[in-house]
Amino acid sequence: MDKTILHIDLDTFYVSVERLINRELQNRPLLVGGTGDRGVVAACSYETRGFGVHSGMPMKMARELCPEAVVIRGNAGTYSKHSDVVTEIIKEQVPLFEKSSIDEFYADLTGMDRFFGAYKYAAEMRQRIVKETGLPISFGLSVNKVVSKVATNEAKPNNHLKIDQGFEKLFLAPLSIKKIPMVGDKTYQTLRNLGLRQVKNVQEMPVDVMQRVLGANGKVIWKRSNGIDNTPVIPFCERKSISTERTFDRDTIDVVKLRGILIAMTENLAYQLRRGEKLTACVSVKIRYSDFNTYSKQLRIPYTSADHILIPKILDMFKTLYNRRLLVRLVGIRFSHLVSGNYQINLFDDTEETLNLYHAMDTIRKRYGDKSVLRASGLGAKTIGRMQNPFNGLPPVVLAHRRQ
Repeated sequence: MDKTILHIDLDTFYVSVERLINRELQNRPLLVGGTGDRGVVAACSYETRGFGVHSGMPMKMARELCPEAVVIRGNAGTYSKHSDVVTEIIKEQVPLFEKSSIDEFYADLTGMDRFFGAYKYAAEMRQRIVKETGLPISFGLSVNKVVSKVATNEAKPNNHLKIDQGFEKLFLAPLSIKKIPMVGDKTYQTLRNLGLRQVKNVQEMPVDVMQRVLGANGKVIWKRSNGIDNTPVIPFCERKSISTERTFDRDTIDVVKLRGILIAMTENLAYQLRRGEKLTACVSVKIRYSDFNTYSKQLRIPYTSADHILIPKILDMFKTLYNRRLLVRLVGIRFSHLVSGNYQINLFDDTEETLNLYHAMDTIRKRYGDKSVLRASGLGAKTIGRMQNPFNGLPPVVLAHRRQ
């Protein structure tokens, strides 16, 4: 059976939520992101894009390009709540959907044309979301995820577009190759150096040439340019790692502060492991200095989710990486090689008191929040905590401007 895949995208989601909360922001240039000099634009309104502003841009540069823009720091919890409302509507309406990000969804409507009409059904669901949430939304409908996503981007703002079966190549041909998912700035420049500007140029290129130039990615880009994509809609996303990092407003060499933040990060991530009944066998520490040189170190360890095992490992790696002659701009921690399971008690080192303490602290955190119980050494760290269980199958909520 031919597939019918729907791609849904909430237009300028963070901006739309802020305007929903404060009607005075309607039709005004708006930037959501970090408010400091090192802040990053997490989202920008269409009014700012004519000035060359785009998401991911340094906030300082965005302010210079569009000085009349209103800057809002934003709140991850607020955005998550509005996203959950949309998610619940989609869950009621479609048999199979995938939430690929906080504001982006895929739904498999295969077979629905026999009974109702996939396009009509998608259009009515879009109207329901707009009516019940007040948020603008766009969608694309085609035979696969890639073409549907490109169609959504072409339909924006606040519109929809259907690509009939057999017209995928014709639809993609006149578009810029940068419109193809997976083509970033470096890949785009490589393709431009080959004289490739539009998708039709890639369609005419032999696949083996693309593969020689870009390796395995070249074949994937060639297939996507030809409207070929067999990626299924995946309703559940299994996390392979969890991580957190903080960029400082001012570079620092305060070792006590750095150690406190690392301890708070490790403590919180370890709690997330226990909450999700997961164990990690690989821990990593990352440091970025003021000269933007970034160094990382990872260590394989026996499977664990215990603070008293993970914290010393993290601090030892930090001590190895840290160069006292340079200011630190960013620190981060990552736990990978995750498996399902509970912490295995060490017969000789663990005591009943230690295990009961973990159980009591986790119970308090589940009831009152991640930051309700902290080690004294980590009290100086701010914004260390999560809004939801990272192992609930939903994509992580990411704000580009989170700062320490």
